[in-house]
Amino acid sequence: MTATYPARAARPALTAELVTDAHAFAALAPAWGRLYGRCATATPFQSHAWLHSWWLSYGTPGRLRLLVVRAGSELVAAAPLMLVRRPLPALVPLGGAISDYADVLLDDTDDGPAAGALTGALAEAARTALVDFREVRPGGAVERVYDRWPGPHRAVADSLCLELPAVPMADLLSRLPSAKAQRVRAKLRKLTALGVRRRTVSPGDPGDMNAALGRLLELHRLQWQGRKVTGEHLRPRFREHLVRAVGPMARAGNAVVTEFLIDDEVVAVDLTLLSGSLAGGYLYGAHPGLRERKADVAVMLLDACAELAGGGHGTLSLLRGDEPYKHHWRPERVANRRLLMARRRTAPLLAAALCDATARQRGREALHRWRERGQDRD
Repeated sequence: MTATYPARAARPALTAELVTDAHAFAALAPAWGRLYGRCATATPFQSHAWLHSWWLSYGTPGRLRLLVVRAGSELVAAAPLMLVRRPLPALVPLGGAISDYADVLLDDTDDGPAAGALTGALAEAARTALVDFREVRPGGAVERVYDRWPGPHRAVADSLCLELPAVPMADLLSRLPSAKAQRVRAKLRKLTALGVRRRTVSPGDPGDMNAALGRLLELHRLQWQGRKVTGEHLRPRFREHLVRAVGPMARAGNAVVTEFLIDDEVVAVDLTLLSGSLAGGYLYGAHPGLRERKADVAVMLLDACAELAGGGHGTLSLLRGDEPYKHHWRPERVANRRLLMARRRTAPLLAAALCDATARQRGREALHRWRERGQDRD
């Protein structure tokens, strides 16, 4: 007797496309969202709402280089890039300096063909430019492209991020020495005594969301008045990007805006970004009067973020930065990676980028040693 087996369904043919038109980028939103949901390593900075809004605020016309791979009509891979000319001709991720992580999107079910097709398309699109992927979180999908890259390629350390487990505040406190945990509990009781309460801004009310983001940026300006601040956060183009991006992200479950009130006055606003793999407090604004009332703003914000992160996110990220206050929670130090890929004809560009990266890394190490000495003296 001869056994018969059903034929395996043929896989749809893969096709790669280079998208250079911003309108075509906008039209990709539904398919992009489905692919984003099938890429477990994606961070909120790879969502379509974040990237397309960023392009509208920061992109240079004619420089969009968006690579997409389809299986039939469905997206299975995407690399959101743009062409820059300085300091070296390079393809770099969309999102720029205001995004903490960069990556591509790859369908989790892909066992190689989509990653291979994206790699080939990227090599062809690079031509005489270097491919320079900065701020790649360890385990990012672009590592599957890097591992297949046919030409010269190197990986170096990039910015440091600090990470905690995505657990409730009670569990975070269990990581601390007893005396320090007791001090944090006292700070939480102080917040309760002051009457601080939280309100989640409705994703379905655009007017409420836009007003809350306006309050966030105004409070952010107030809290940093007279001190060194990231100037980009005060510029109109950043405000436009944030207002445009956060509403759709909140409706998709990738962002939560929380207001903190005493009586009926909003005294702080926090923006937390979410994906399947992590939750991270991105930006906040707090009235200077909170500190005058002995309210610990950092504890208040982390308590709220920990509650949001407890919904199944693997990591509570403190995002980029090695600020001393973050170390109070005993986070894990996780360095992003910079993945450099060149064709043989552009190998000199790779060498130049490596020299620059080495100099920057030495500078970061020197700053870290200086901070450690300062903490030891304290």
